[in-house]
Amino acid sequence: MVRGLLNNLATKSIKVAGKWQQQQLRRLNIHEYQGAELMSKYGINVPKGVAVSSVEEVRKAIQTTFPNEKELVVKSQILAGGRGLGTFTSGLQGGVHIVNIDLAEEIAGKMLGQTLVTKQTGPQGKVVSKVYLCEKVSLVNEMYFAITLDRTTAGPLIIACREGGTSIEDLAEKFPDMIIKVPIDVFKGITDEDAAKVVDGLAPKVADRDASIEQVKKLYNLFRECDCTQLEINPIAETSDNKLVAADAKLNFDDNAAFRQKEIFALRDPTQEDPREVAAAKADLNYIGLDGEIGCMVNGAGLAMATMDIIKLHGGTPANFLDVGGNASEGQVVEAFKILTSDDKVKAILVNIFGGIMKCDVIASGIVNAAKQVALKVPVVVRLEGTNVDQGKRILKESGMTLITAEDLDDAAEKAVKALK
Repeated sequence: MVRGLLNNLATKSIKVAGKWQQQQLRRLNIHEYQGAELMSKYGINVPKGVAVSSVEEVRKAIQTTFPNEKELVVKSQILAGGRGLGTFTSGLQGGVHIVNIDLAEEIAGKMLGQTLVTKQTGPQGKVVSKVYLCEKVSLVNEMYFAITLDRTTAGPLIIACREGGTSIEDLAEKFPDMIIKVPIDVFKGITDEDAAKVVDGLAPKVADRDASIEQVKKLYNLFRECDCTQLEINPIAETSDNKLVAADAKLNFDDNAAFRQKEIFALRDPTQEDPREVAAAKADLNYIGLDGEIGCMVNGAGLAMATMDIIKLHGGTPANFLDVGGNASEGQVVEAFKILTSDDKVKAILVNIFGGIMKCDVIASGIVNAAKQVALKVPVVVRLEGTNVDQGKRILKESGMTLITAEDLDDAAEKAVKALK
């Protein structure tokens, strides 16, 4: 329940009408190895590790970074949780392995370049481009720690549990009293009393209490100073040398803070993101990729959502959420069409424009120019209404394009669904 809520902040895989729909919200997600490096800069205890992208780099890392280690933890790096219980399409079970040092190269080689499927990736999985090699730390106790943003308290909320390393959702359902929540006053910041409550909730057995309180404060400082939307450590663990260590971490950052977090946002891995969304971001379009069959281009988020709903009402499935906004240029409209037509699953396109600030003639010119640059092989349904609607309709008519026109939104959605057949 708790972890599921946190994960939904970053990525959602939902099943609609028997089909997986991948929805990614625009909050920067970084790899585990990048998060570990960032936490280390803030004085947070993390296991020694190094990220590699080839078998040759594995061999070099063992010689230079782990010359005296007998065992290593080999972790596949994808932007999704559930790696340990995931399965590679090649048949290899598990995206996290503890192995003898002489087997690390072999296991890493079986992960690199392969697709890992977990509960959070959907059935399509994600390609592993990097593997994180970590020292095997002797853990004596595993706990759960997270910081997220809470609407109820309008500020950061620290969540802790004395059990960790396993499904926090199951623990929260079976033993809700084990989950403690400590809201932080965003103006005062974290106090010693707040941090002490969190440590008491973690209930460490061997780690020094004062040192643990300092670690909690450092984690909060990272969350605040780096504009995080989520910081989750599962497990946060105690080691045999009585330290509190972040053994695994997931961090997300607010995209609205990209202008002041340039170093962090330079860590973005576009290969792990939907390529359609990457292209849309470059064109400054509001786009979320789904897995339906009807591509949508709409102006205004509310109208876009209504368009998707009515497509569903008529038995279709939307391929995307695409809001071109109120001041899109003709070039942005062309880019939007390129994105829609690049999706092989799109079997029809529905353009629904209600011209207020956005002018219908600009949309129409964009559609015509897009048709010149992209071979339109699917039916296009167009509904235009509002500012300069007559000019827009004239541009489309004089273009000679084969379009399906609609009088209103309901008519447009019905025609788009029928065009699939």
